[in-house]
Amino acid sequence: MRRALGLIAVMLTAATMMVLAGAAAGTQSAGFSPTREADNFAITLERAKIYDTLAYQRLLTLSGTANLEHALAAQAADRGRLFEGDACWQGENACAGDVRLYDWASNGYGLVRPVLFTARDGATISGHIWATVNGPAKRPGVVITTGSYQSDEQMYWYAAQTLAKEGFIVMTFDVQGQGMSDTFGQKPDTYEGFPAQVKGSPWYDGTEDAINFFLSTAKHPYEPVKSCSTGTSHAAKQNERVEEGLDSAYNPYWQLLDPKELGLAGHSFGAAGDSYLAQWDPRVKAVVAWDNLGGPSPDGSTSGDTPPSACPSDPGFRKTVPITKPGLGISADYGFPATPNSSLPNPLAKSTESLKYSKAGVDSGEIIIRGGSHVDFSFIPNQAFGASYYGPDIIDWYTTAWFDRFLKPHDQAAADRMLLSKRWLNFAAEAAIDPLHDGNAFSFYYSSRLDFHLADGRRWDCEDLRDGCLGMVPTADDGWGVYDYLKIDTTKDASRGPAAAEAIARGGSWLWWKY
Repeated sequence: MRRALGLIAVMLTAATMMVLAGAAAGTQSAGFSPTREADNFAITLERAKIYDTLAYQRLLTLSGTANLEHALAAQAADRGRLFEGDACWQGENACAGDVRLYDWASNGYGLVRPVLFTARDGATISGHIWATVNGPAKRPGVVITTGSYQSDEQMYWYAAQTLAKEGFIVMTFDVQGQGMSDTFGQKPDTYEGFPAQVKGSPWYDGTEDAINFFLSTAKHPYEPVKSCSTGTSHAAKQNERVEEGLDSAYNPYWQLLDPKELGLAGHSFGAAGDSYLAQWDPRVKAVVAWDNLGGPSPDGSTSGDTPPSACPSDPGFRKTVPITKPGLGISADYGFPATPNSSLPNPLAKSTESLKYSKAGVDSGEIIIRGGSHVDFSFIPNQAFGASYYGPDIIDWYTTAWFDRFLKPHDQAAADRMLLSKRWLNFAAEAAIDPLHDGNAFSFYYSSRLDFHLADGRRWDCEDLRDGCLGMVPTADDGWGVYDYLKIDTTKDASRGPAAAEAIARGGSWLWWKY
């Protein structure tokens, strides 16, 4: 659903450009209060209001059972794949994501195609490409990289669908060792990406492979680059599987994609990999890191000009690169597992890398969700994974606005209005369920910031968004009415447009694996 775009100009005075001295200290001016902390921590229980209903639990059970049956059938029918040892391969319960979004294609909300392709180490990778009929003939693209351990791609479909509705072509995928992607590579590179969480390569090399597939076309089909460990090419496996009708030869929506406008979004380990790769890979123009923005090198340093290597997964080969691409970090008050505070934390602790971006003269920001946790970013419908209720709305808002600003040359003024909006200073939907009826979505422990150049070239720097800054735009003028990711994602798509032919053939079912 495209937002209504007005022609309201963002009026800024010279005072708008000032850094607000003392803002970080002002965020915690009330001091530490155990009672206030208890109320703030209670926000991590809010998301259970969504899935602790009989209707949701019934749908979750049905969806999980269907996902498991599909996974077992896929494994049995394709003996070249092996994913039964992966985290979340069954797609049940906590691994299911937001099951209200499973009927996206069959209900006519948008377009999605499942894809399989071969990684550089020979593992088969499972993913999806998202789009809409509505939209321009050429659109910017975003690749989303999951977090680690318990993070399959379904957990991030809420963001993929919102971005697709906003006019992006989006790719989600299970990194190797998670979901329905292979656990191991192919000989002689069987263990190049295993164990995934120890090696880390699925979040570095794996994202590079996903980018390569995302940018493939009918004239230039995807072939994996040579492996890092042995230099072996596994292109033969990819080509054989394409011939057998198993792997995808190229991005099915390549005709809609503008390859010159590419962004990365990633969570946790995926945020670390994407933060580096966005600076390392010349094809990437912007990054949004979900908990949290990292440095462009293995050791977190933010300077250097050593040429990159072909295999950035190996810290021995990864080289520090300069910060040149805009990066937004989005984080939350609590980590994983979420643990209450016993004293005031450092208000700048979440903004370390964002401040380094600003020091380098590169557009950046850090948004900290009040009462949220590390799993605000991955939709996990299980009480063991506490998260805020409206975290996905805030995440989608700023992710969309950042990519609109830096990947859409003709949409920058509208993106400015979103980024400068006062909407989250008094978010009525949050105030209605908050223990203290506080509608301010920004943390009062940590300072949320934005320091970037507006469409007219002027710099706007606000070091404490919770308190507000000169130049912020009233909610009524930010281009949106009610903002609700579920309503956005489940709004009917157009019947006519550049992808209308695909819409006619999409068919499908409410089950995600039949898209």
